[in-house]
Amino acid sequence: RKATKIVPELHNLSYERRLRHNELISLEQRKLRGQLIETFKYLNGLIDVTLEGLFERDDNVQAKNNGQKLILRNFKTSQAMNFFPFKIATTWNQLPENIVSAGNVNTLKNRLDKYWITNPPVL
Repeated sequence: RKATKIVPELHNLSYERRLRHNELISLEQRKLRGQLIETFKYLNGLIDVTLEGLFERDDNVQAKNNGQKLILRNFKTSQAMNFFPFKIATTWNQLPENIVSAGNVNTLKNRLDKYWITNPPVL
């Protein structure tokens, strides 16, 4: 927030308006974007990590929005819904197929950024 106030003519604008003026995204959106990128890398074997059972693909059901739907596990407590796999799976399942089936990370980033222009994420 502080960095966007450096420009004198934007000093009196709200944080959201300063972001729009500078064509920037909020910290929450940057975090979500980074998590989606890491999920993409994990699901496509682009990172050397063994996190057994972190995500599970749903191959039995025709996915509504994309062909790589993730299974949401049932948890016994509401606190578990704040864990990374649950939060990111919900967002991932809502993305269109052309984003989740991108051939590489840069294509994913570009398509995600274009998609969010007209469909901003719900944070």
